[in-house]
Amino acid sequence: MPLFRRPDGDLVRDLPPVRAIVPYLMRRRNESAVYHEAFYDVGRARAWLRAYNRSHENRATLFHLVLYASTRALHLRPGLNRFASGGRVYQRREVSVAFAAKKEMRDEAPFATVKLRFGAEESFGETVRRVADSVDEGRFAPGRRIDQEAALLMRLPGPVVSGFTALAAWLDRWNLLPGFLMRDDPFFGSLFLANLGSVGLSDTFHHLYEYGTVSIFGVVGRVRPTVVPTRNGTEVRELLSVRWTLDERVNDGFYAGRSLRIAQDVLEDPERFLGPPGAPEIPTPEAWVALRARREEGGGVG
Repeated sequence: MPLFRRPDGDLVRDLPPVRAIVPYLMRRRNESAVYHEAFYDVGRARAWLRAYNRSHENRATLFHLVLYASTRALHLRPGLNRFASGGRVYQRREVSVAFAAKKEMRDEAPFATVKLRFGAEESFGETVRRVADSVDEGRFAPGRRIDQEAALLMRLPGPVVSGFTALAAWLDRWNLLPGFLMRDDPFFGSLFLANLGSVGLSDTFHHLYEYGTVSIFGVVGRVRPTVVPTRNGTEVRELLSVRWTLDERVNDGFYAGRSLRIAQDVLEDPERFLGPPGAPEIPTPEAWVALRARREEGGGVG
């Protein structure tokens, strides 16, 4: 039993013993990593996005759709929105996603890393708008607080920097790291997404970070025309690859697989769950509950 409560999560107290002991057997995040490559048929999604962009100011891409579908899955399947720290598993109190954007498309240009929180009732349009605003801020603002703090820290000698980071990791392990240090830190969140497809990369798995609490990393690749078998032979479909890295200490593969299939359903048929592209609406709670129920029964969406 931990001596102190965490500012970002609550101790999961009902884990079966065989799950509760796993963080003691696998103490680090990367020795607990599971790698999974998923391919999504995005033919309908690309058509939906083209229609969406004709009637909206902020342009949406497949990356926005992957991000939004992932946040829906995390809200519907909270057992995946967990993290391991100090030998224990915690349930997060919010859904947050971090991602990086190049300030300029040049080799020497730095990345701006953004972390956003997503509510259970947030619409796709609101997500696209907030992502656009945060990317603009990261690219053009003179300096965000986390960037200023990192710049200040890196003015110190190397041994002092190592000491500070080691102290922060120790405080985090014992639930003593202050919440204000975690709030905007991209290493403390539900999910980290990398849009490597936008720079022509599609065959990369990414490690998990030992510092912080991110338990899922997703690499969004490129869309590739792919020949797939069908009942009547074969056909060419537009497949998007997303390579996931998950910390298996937070939940088992069966639960994680069903959770990711919720994201797949939204990605492959956005009109069904987000509405017409001209005016997508917040899906009703009943629609999401029905989707989750179908997945928990092992059925598809059809």
